[in-house]
Amino acid sequence: MDVCVAVNRGLRVVSKAAGFFSAAFTAHVESPSLLLRTFHKIPKVAPRESKGMRMRMRFGTFDYAPSDTGGFEVATPGTNVRSVAFPHPTTVVSASRDHTVRLWKLQTSEPPSFDCTIKSHGKEFVNSLAIVPPSSLYPEGLIASSGKDQIIDVRQPDKSLDDNAEALLIGHGNNVCALDASADGKLVISGSWDYSARVWEVGKWSESTELSGHEASVWAVLAYDGATIITGCADKKIRIFRPTGALVRTIQTGDVVRALCRLPANHPSGAHFASAGNDAIIRLWNLDGRQIYELHGHENFIYSLAALPDGRLVSSGEDRTARIWENQQCVQTITHPAISVWTVAASENGDIVTGASDRIVRIFTRATERYADPAAITQFSDEVSSSSIPQQAVGDVNKEQLPGPEFLTQKSGTKEGQVQMIKETNGNVSAYQWSSAANQWVMIGTVVDQAGSSGRKISFNGKEYDYVFDVDIEDGKPPLKLPYNLSQNPYEVARKFCEDNKLPLTYLDQVTNFIVQNTQGATMGQAPSQSTDVWGTGSRYRPGDAAPAAADAPQQPPTPKSKVLPQKTYLDIMTANHKVILKKLQEFNQQLVNDGQKALSFNPSDIDQITATVTSLEKGDSKSIDSAGVDLIVKAATTWPTEKRLPGLDLLRLLFASDETVAYLTQEQNIIHALGDSGVFSDSSAPNNTMMAIRSLSNLFKSESGRTAANAEFDTIHAFISPFLQASARNLIIAITTIYINYSVLLSLDVNADRVLTLLNDLAKILSKVADSEAVYRALVATGTLLCLGRDFCEAGRDILQIQSVTQQAAERVREPRVKNVVAEIQEKLQE
Repeated sequence: MDVCVAVNRGLRVVSKAAGFFSAAFTAHVESPSLLLRTFHKIPKVAPRESKGMRMRMRFGTFDYAPSDTGGFEVATPGTNVRSVAFPHPTTVVSASRDHTVRLWKLQTSEPPSFDCTIKSHGKEFVNSLAIVPPSSLYPEGLIASSGKDQIIDVRQPDKSLDDNAEALLIGHGNNVCALDASADGKLVISGSWDYSARVWEVGKWSESTELSGHEASVWAVLAYDGATIITGCADKKIRIFRPTGALVRTIQTGDVVRALCRLPANHPSGAHFASAGNDAIIRLWNLDGRQIYELHGHENFIYSLAALPDGRLVSSGEDRTARIWENQQCVQTITHPAISVWTVAASENGDIVTGASDRIVRIFTRATERYADPAAITQFSDEVSSSSIPQQAVGDVNKEQLPGPEFLTQKSGTKEGQVQMIKETNGNVSAYQWSSAANQWVMIGTVVDQAGSSGRKISFNGKEYDYVFDVDIEDGKPPLKLPYNLSQNPYEVARKFCEDNKLPLTYLDQVTNFIVQNTQGATMGQAPSQSTDVWGTGSRYRPGDAAPAAADAPQQPPTPKSKVLPQKTYLDIMTANHKVILKKLQEFNQQLVNDGQKALSFNPSDIDQITATVTSLEKGDSKSIDSAGVDLIVKAATTWPTEKRLPGLDLLRLLFASDETVAYLTQEQNIIHALGDSGVFSDSSAPNNTMMAIRSLSNLFKSESGRTAANAEFDTIHAFISPFLQASARNLIIAITTIYINYSVLLSLDVNADRVLTLLNDLAKILSKVADSEAVYRALVATGTLLCLGRDFCEAGRDILQIQSVTQQAAERVREPRVKNVVAEIQEKLQE
């Protein structure tokens, strides 16, 4: 029996409207014990049984402008294919959440057939992959892969599964989500959730050079050349390093960076590399940090980028598409019958390969000799057209205002990939996408109705949340609860949820995207969405079932929001990777020991005490924290050399959130004055240290003892903060505006006119300059909440502090619905 048919319900191929061609490889197979109920249950196939599976490839044409194209696909049942590589036109390598890395070799060309060999089979999900080019040391090159187990597995491609790995690289403290290799075969670069990237010298595996300074997960790495390494980070920055670890340049981008790729030399745009991420924009950059172009077309997260030899770009993402870009224009959109197109890679012959959440790897080509057969093309087209698109993904569709099927023959699209909603004769709403190459509308799915969310505050584990989502696991098991407040970072909430519940890391992006979509991207203070719930009644989310937004769908006005002002709850900044913080503190301590600074360094028993304290913090067991551990953390935060204080300050931030530890810190340690005496609020302080200290002060409001201290030390805290009101560091301003929100809530319980006017004056200064959307929004919420304390404050804000004009200016700088809404509330309040 043909293995592909038996395991994957038959071969599948890309549709004619999609562009290149596609054919089916085989199966990444995983144990059903971790499958969610939305996945097909399939028999577990042992690695030895899967090894060397052979299957047929079917080929056919695709309309890839400016000429027809074709392709083939690789089936991977029950898995998300998270990374692919295309080292040679006859070789594809894929990595998947079924714990395997597979190498596919072309066996015959007409029709094409491939042999699959498993090269590694671990115990955790594999989500990053890199091919080390051949060298004198490794004539066949190397395959490097990694993922949730934090170990980078390096293997020679010609070795069997039974052979030992060439090297197992250990150094990261969390999931390794990005890998790349230099073109000369000398370096491997890795990026991780542990806020770091590392450089590994090929053949000298015992050590690595850390690329430090990242403030969040490193989602993308690029070995640009032998002297230049580029990283993309969830802190919305691109960094350029030397292999020695020296930072050359930091580039601020518009959003989380998930993908990087090198552009061919003498690229027509003049750019050197490209980046993309959560804002669905591809940006082209010079190495000097200057942005050359922005490419718009994707409608959701972009996960992957690749450059073809002729300079065209290929991108893929959460909007179900891979897109081809030429001369800064999208020339083809290839819609997949999948939730996410996680990864894309290009071959030297111009073919491209994609990996998706529907467990298929597809190869697309413009070469007629590799076309799929017509039946396979038709099958793929049917799968795309029969896809279901949740209504929330396309907005509040008004059926009565939609055109009928006649629109499809009477009007052409205005650009490649444009999506048009059509009311069919049976009353259904279908989505059609414009194909410039085919010069026609192609059906890509049917819009389905879903129930709406209630928008009520929900109590969970003694706390109130804007949302508590249900996450279904296997049949017979109760759903997991995902609590979320709009004051939280959705990416960090999703990550912690997956880690706490030991869920597949492949769900991280889908959970994040689900949160963003179902809260309309709000970050803080915005009323819960009244829009439809894409996951069904009760805000139930099933990882793996998400459907992306359709491109260029008609957007209807959102459902009116409830009032944001006044803010009534305190905000905190609690997200943390405890193990990473502890590891960094231990590294710095060892450096102090090595430098002979015994008066500052900790001995082994001290480290044990700190470890116990961090463990209690991670478990939420503040009552078991010993004061000795708190004292040691205060020492690291206030007396260590400036460049080594950040881990101590980060742990102090977490200690500030507990009533027991705050009482000790404020009453016994006089910690607020100790922070001031440490110089952390001086002009010469490292910006990250100042930011972390202010985050700590923000967390004071989480407990009764902390609020008492914050009230008593208002003048002191204000003196600390006021010099930084117009600082350019985003995280610093967000921390400051968070404190101002918390003080505005505290003042609503005991109005102090002098303090209200002081804060309003400060907020006017912030709003007159700051352009970051989150900082502006928080400053507006704090301002509006203070104005709600009385008519006198509104008069002072209007007539003396110019609140009316600065809020209008802020709305001009940050054109977001949530900003517009809260500014409208403030303007209304000022007119009372």
